Amino acid sequence: MFNSSAIQKLSVMAAKPQRFRHFAETTPLGAAAKKHRSLTTSAADSDPNPMKHAFSKYATYLNDLNDKRERVVKASRDITMNSKKVIFQVHRLSKHNKDEVLEKAEKDLAAVMDQYISRLVKELQGTDFWKLRRAYSPGVQEYVEAATLCNFCKTGALLNLDEINASLQTLSDPSVEPLQINALDYLLGLADLTGELMRLAIGRISDGELEYAQKICTFVREIYRELLLIAPKMEDSSDMKSKMDTMLQSVMKIENACFSVRVRGSEYIPFLGSEDTSFSWLGASNAE
Repeated sequence: MFNSSAIQKLSVMAAKPQRFRHFAETTPLGAAAKKHRSLTTSAADSDPNPMKHAFSKYATYLNDLNDKRERVVKASRDITMNSKKVIFQVHRLSKHNKDEVLEKAEKDLAAVMDQYISRLVKELQGTDFWKLRRAYSPGVQEYVEAATLCNFCKTGALLNLDEINASLQTLSDPSVEPLQINALDYLLGLADLTGELMRLAIGRISDGELEYAQKICTFVREIYRELLLIAPKMEDSSDMKSKMDTMLQSVMKIENACFSVRVRGSEYIPFLGSEDTSFSWLGASNAE
């Protein structure tokens, strides 16, 4: 038999669904849902939000800047690749084909200017091009290296920064601010030039042109001496400091090569283009 307490518990459990059903019928459906928060007001509905409009302008500016950076990086890679081709062309130089090789190198360098430098100038002229310096600096340094190498092989002198920037004036629109190569990129390209001159000097020694190699040695030594005074005072000189060590190695290689040929010329000169067959080997006469 059931006791009275057990019967009361069963009656309460049976009445609970009816209470929940009564609560659901009397409660509005929208009251249980969480209201969506919104920052809009009646005034903002009619007029655009000034903060949203401002950040929309910032996003457009940054997107345009990123797109321009990608185009500038592509142009810089093209300048680097084609400037290296000019340098490789110069290294084909010998005492028999000097004029022909330099003429071809100058034509290739002019093509780099007309096809690739001009594209970079059109992207950057009239803008704050210093903001994108990191994007186009490698290409500009390589172009400076190729242009100064060609000029040295032709005239024996250094192509200065003003002459390079003057050549860019013809590519720029006179009504806007022209693109100008800054001194840092010029000096970094000049530091790379010493490595190419070292290779050129070794090639001239192997071809028997010792005087030309000594001229290169003097020229590279002067560049290193001048940059040695400037590099510690440069603000953004981390790249220059690493290149100064490489430059010193290039100077030492040229000096050692010229010294070895000058001191031990009796061993090496006949093998370096001399047409005289009566040469000595370690001081001994050539035996028939």
